[in-house]
Amino acid sequence: MDSTGTSFAGKVAWVTGSSRGIGRVVAAHLASLGCAVAVHGTTPTSTRAFDEADSLESVAQAIAREHGVEVLPVHGDLADEATVRRIAGEIRARLGRIDLLVGCAGGDVGAQGTGGPNGGMPDPNDAVFISYADLKAVLDRNLMSCILTCREVAPEMMARRSGKIVNISSGSGLVGHEQEAIYGTAKAAVVEYSRCLAVQLRRYDVAVNVVAPGPIASARFLASRPIDERMLVERGTLLRYGQPIEIARAVAFLASDAASYISGQVLRVDGGHQCFAG
Repeated sequence: MDSTGTSFAGKVAWVTGSSRGIGRVVAAHLASLGCAVAVHGTTPTSTRAFDEADSLESVAQAIAREHGVEVLPVHGDLADEATVRRIAGEIRARLGRIDLLVGCAGGDVGAQGTGGPNGGMPDPNDAVFISYADLKAVLDRNLMSCILTCREVAPEMMARRSGKIVNISSGSGLVGHEQEAIYGTAKAAVVEYSRCLAVQLRRYDVAVNVVAPGPIASARFLASRPIDERMLVERGTLLRYGQPIEIARAVAFLASDAASYISGQVLRVDGGHQCFAG
């Protein structure tokens, strides 16, 4: 039960990109609040990219064991429409329905995948010289995965007149910058798509919101760039990297009844790094 007294018991969440990193922590946090969870990875062993677990199955078992809820592992490329449909069908067959979709799948990962240098980050990684293969991979991983999963899940929520969607964007999608340009573009598009979807779903009582993390100390974040050791403190200042659990708590709030009249909004979770309107 969360701090607002809202229980997720009896609810089912599909958390995309939850085999590792922020998504895994989001899935575990929702499970701790009583939610049955479908954990997702691109492959059954995508957990191994940064040594976070041996397999997607082991992640599901660990979450289920710790929190006493049903956890279903699912895998596949969410930029492929047939795969999205297949995964959603597996979730419905096992867990009954999808009450909450959390779109965590993403990352500034190019065509080489997470096994490439710097955690798979494209090189070059600007707005002009990024390769076409990397450009397409980043857009597919971040934007197409969001659109296709929302398109798959929204109709059942509309029919029930019940459900919540929380998509994960990034502070990189809210400001211009020279590097990570296509990633920022994709995350900006996640925000706009989510706003458009929120307007469409208002009449069905289905809320759609976005969490935009700042720099979060996930395993891939720490492996993919130079790290300021002074920013690794976990408390006592907001001049630090965030922790994945801080994103998970924001997601849980937006998914809860405490946020019943909030839709179409972007919640920055960045310790005040971006303090401007819009």
